[in-house]
Amino acid sequence: MNAVAEDITDLESRVADDHHQALKLWLRLLACTTRVETIIRNRLRAEFNTTLPRFDLLAQLEREPAGLTMGELSQRLMVTGGNVTGVTDQLEAEGLVKREPHPTDRRAYVVQLTPLGRRQFRRMAAVHEQWVIELFAGLDTAQKDQAYALLAQLKQHLAGVDAAAPPTPARRGAKHLKGKTA
Repeated sequence: MNAVAEDITDLESRVADDHHQALKLWLRLLACTTRVETIIRNRLRAEFNTTLPRFDLLAQLEREPAGLTMGELSQRLMVTGGNVTGVTDQLEAEGLVKREPHPTDRRAYVVQLTPLGRRQFRRMAAVHEQWVIELFAGLDTAQKDQAYALLAQLKQHLAGVDAAAPPTPARRGAKHLKGKTA
C-alpha cells in the first residue's frame, strides 16, 4: 500500500459480514470516491499548488464563457455563498477570474475566467484527465462500461426515490416560492 492510501481511513472497515448488501455497496462506493478524491486533491496541491474547490470553480466557469453569478456558482458547487466568495476572492487576486456587476441585477456579480485563468485551467484539466484515466486503469473497458451502466440505473432509481419523498420543510418552502413572481 502506498503512502496516499495509508493516510485514508477505509470506510469499509466498519462493515461486518452480516451487514446488508446495500450497506456494504454504499460503503464501497464511498470508500472508492474518497480514495479517488484524496489522490486528486494531493496531486492538485503538489503539481499546481491549488485545491479541489478552486479547480471545481474554474471548471464551472470554463463551461460557461459568459460567466456565472456567485449564486449560480454556489448552487452548482453545492457550497455556501461564503465559500464561493472566499475562493473567488483568491482566484481574482491571482488574476484567474474577474468579477463584474451583473447587467440586469444590481445586487449580483458575474464571475468569468480571465484569459490567464482559461489557459491555466485547460492545462490543469488535461493533467487531471490523465490522472482519472490512470486511477480507473484497474478496470478494463468492458468493466468500466458495466460500472457506468449500473451506476446510471442507480442514479435513475435515486431520482425516483427523491421525487417520491414527502417534502421536507426546506423543500416545501422552495415549492412555495416557485409559484411566486418577483
